[in-house]
Amino acid sequence: MTLPNNFIEQLQNLIQQVQILLPPTPTPIDWQQTLACRWRVVGKQGYLEAIEDLSAIRLKDLQGIDRQKDEIRRNTAQFVQQRPANNVLLTGARGTGKSSLVKALVNEFSAQGLRVIEVDRDLLIDLPDIIKQIAHLPQRFIIYCDDLSFTADDASYRALKTVLDGSLHAGSDNVLIYATSNRRHLLPEYMSENLQTTVTEEGELHPSEAIEDKISLSDRFGLWLSFYAMSQDTYLQIVAHWLQSYGLALNAAARTAALQWALGRGNRSGRSAAQFAKDWAGRQSI
Repeated sequence: MTLPNNFIEQLQNLIQQVQILLPPTPTPIDWQQTLACRWRVVGKQGYLEAIEDLSAIRLKDLQGIDRQKDEIRRNTAQFVQQRPANNVLLTGARGTGKSSLVKALVNEFSAQGLRVIEVDRDLLIDLPDIIKQIAHLPQRFIIYCDDLSFTADDASYRALKTVLDGSLHAGSDNVLIYATSNRRHLLPEYMSENLQTTVTEEGELHPSEAIEDKISLSDRFGLWLSFYAMSQDTYLQIVAHWLQSYGLALNAAARTAALQWALGRGNRSGRSAAQFAKDWAGRQSI
């Protein structure tokens, strides 16, 4: 029996459309060569995707946050040396180096076996599956979650809470979670919840259950690092560092322009300092 040509063409088109909808075949990760991955989900299938274009930032490039840098370096050094170490929550002002610190750790400790897996907030519900894939490996893994914020009924919030310290499973000793957020307690806080707080006759304070629930998530991170808006002198110090990387100096004109740049952005931060230096260096070549 011979099929008509138009039927064969329609069948081929249908196959092509179905192939587009199917998730790609995951490429096995060579953790000897791959330093970082991101967790991707297509349809209902999750898989690890290698990150090829890693940021080249180093810890020495991060200025004005020496205390936070020392603490996270110490904790991570303990981890890669297979000594006890804590999950880390980095919170505070935007652009102050929270995400950059985690990126720099890859370059600092990759030779000692550190690897990073980036997981979007909406995919945190897959954490048990991710950990299961890497628990038997010799490398040390940081699961990195950037810019966390949740609603109270968010399934990802519950999943993260359970993985951190609420599961009957002991977890894997080659995995830590490092997360950044602009909120200390990761959830929105409302005045109505504070009004539910009670005080005993002896003056003992009892926060409402809603407040206790919100605090309980951040409490499961053993190490908290807070980041604050920086002074003008620190901001200019960072500008000078990044200008030097372009072979330029912080002269009077650059200083004035840098301060105007920060004023226009509404904040002084390491991010705005690096962005100014890039803009200023580009202008010099015009």
